[in-house]
Formats: sequence, structure tokens, C-alpha cells
Amino acid sequence: MLRNFFKRARDIFGRDDAASTAATDPVVEAAEPVVAPEPVAEPEPRSAPPVPAAPPVVTPQPVVTPQPVVTPQPVVQSRPASNVPLDDDFFDDLEAELIQSDIGAETAEKLVAEVRARAKAERTSDPDVVQGFLRDAITEILEQHTAPLADRGDDRPTVVVVVGVNGTGKTTFCAKLAHRLDREGRKVLLAAGDTFRAAAIEQLEIWSERIGLDLVRQQAGGDPAAVVFDAVNAAMARGADYVIADTAGRLHTKANLMEELKKINRVVERALGRPADEVLLVIDATTGQNAVRQAKLFCQSVPVTGLVVAKTDGTARGGVVITVADELGLPIKFLGIGERARDLIDFQPRAFAAALFEE
Repeated sequence: MLRNFFKRARDIFGRDDAASTAATDPVVEAAEPVVAPEPVAEPEPRSAPPVPAAPPVVTPQPVVTPQPVVTPQPVVQSRPASNVPLDDDFFDDLEAELIQSDIGAETAEKLVAEVRARAKAERTSDPDVVQGFLRDAITEILEQHTAPLADRGDDRPTVVVVVGVNGTGKTTFCAKLAHRLDREGRKVLLAAGDTFRAAAIEQLEIWSERIGLDLVRQQAGGDPAAVVFDAVNAAMARGADYVIADTAGRLHTKANLMEELKKINRVVERALGRPADEVLLVIDATTGQNAVRQAKLFCQSVPVTGLVVAKTDGTARGGVVITVADELGLPIKFLGIGERARDLIDFQPRAFAAALFEE
């Protein structure tokens, strides 16, 4: 959507206006005719007899050659786009476009103010240049909130608890992350902590078989904290590098389920002497501002350490990523770009910001 906005802006503000001056004929003054002087008669000598007067000398008038008339070429004065002022309507429309791209109102206002100030300071209103200013402002926000996945090294296992609402791609992310770490040579143990939904246990079991990793599970309806506790102890006994624990797809409005997350964190701390190394919140990029509200409420209940944005391969407009980074200060760790095990990439702020404006 942003790329379409700036394309329209180039059409409006980047159009040249031609102004021409009318040709004027130079005034050629007619040359004054040259009039030959009247002949002067020689005085007669006193001693000489009278001599008849000579005939008058007639000097022909010179032929006046008219000067060529030069017609000046029209002067076309092009008005470059950088001299066309971008008015308040332009920046109001830009702010509206940002909001329609799922960027929160507060963040959108902040971005537009920064872009407007920079355009004024550099005395430019070329839409292409202003687009670059916006891209830089977005990149700056995102680069302030990046962090790699935690790695305890020899003090293993590193415990990653994955939280989120049902349908965001949480369980699939657990499998993708485990597959990635396994390919990097790490020993990974999966924990099926979503005991409230039998389908979630089966889904993670299918994934574990597909990628060839061990899974700790209980029957549906069991205690999620007990599953995570067993997984941590098993990882320490087997020398595993990572424990990745799935949790129930809690609605952020369900207080009892949010309390269950706190209990899981306490269990991990009791087993390791420290809380979970990562609590990653998975949000669905297609849900817009609802994902931001979910993130805010989850952060109030559990110590979220990072964000995973799933389903960025669809019709998502991506603004939710900028809003969460700006308003919550959460680092974005990964992007989900598909359904396959390998469809997980590190979040790269500059590349992400540039993609918002690609044709």
C-alpha cells in the first residue's frame, strides 16, 4: 500500500509544468534616406569670360537592406519536483496510508512528524526522496529492537517457552525452530505443553516424527507445567542444548489460562534455578491491530522476551511489526514465511523496511 501511495505522489507532485514566452519581433528601424547635397557653383574668375554652369551631380540613394527578423525560441521552464511544495494534505494522506497498513496511530504520527521535519530541513519535496526518509525512519525503529535467540552454551539446556493465541501458528513455529536448531547441529527436545487441546499434542507429535526429534508429552487434559518440568529434566539428563515448549493457545482475556503460563515459568525456574531463557510470543501478521492488543496483554502477564511474526507470506501489510516494536519495545526474532519446516527466517530490519516499498 505504501508503494502505491508514493507512486500516486510522484504522478501528482513530480509532473513538470511548461511555461513558454511568446515570440516577439525585434523592431527594425528604417534607415534614413541619404540626400545628396546641392551642387555648389565655382565662383567665376574676374578676368575670365563667363563659363556655363556644370550640370548638377546627382548622387544615388543607397539601397537599404532590411535586417533579418529573428524569432526567439520558446523558453520552456521545467519545474522540478523538488521545488513543488508538499502540503499538509500530502502528509495527512501519508499518515492515513500508514494507519491503513496496520501501523498504530501513535507510531504513524511519529513517523510522519519525523519525515516532515527532515524534508523541511533538507529543503526537498521530491516524493522519491521523501519515501527514502520514511524507509529510514522505519528501519531505525526496527533496528533498535532486534536480538538473537538466547543460547546458554555450556550452561544448557536453553529453555524456550512459546506462547500465543490459537490459530497464530504457534505449534508450527515450535517445529520450525526445532528443525532449524537441529540442522545447526544442536540437540533439541520438544515439549507438548498444550494439554488443553488434544489436536495440538497430535500436531506436534506428527512434526517431531517428520523432523526426527524427541517429544515429551502427556495425555490431553494433563498439567502443562508438569510436561515442561519433565522436559527440562529429560534435557539435562540427555545433554540436550534446547527445550522448546509449546503452550495452550490462550485467549489473552482468559485469566486462568494466563495464570497457567506464570506457573510454567515458575516450574522452569525451580528446575534450572533461573526462569525460561526465552518467552516468545507468536502473532499473526494478518490480524492487524488485534495482534498488537494481544501482545500488550500477554506482556502484562508473562515476561515476553521476543516476538515471532507468522504468516508474513500472505496478504499481511506488515505494519503490525513496526507498531509492536515501537510501542512495546519487543525485539522481533523470526518471521514465518510458509508452512514448511524450513520456512522460518531471521528478522532483518533493513530488508523488511525496503520490502514495504517494493514494486
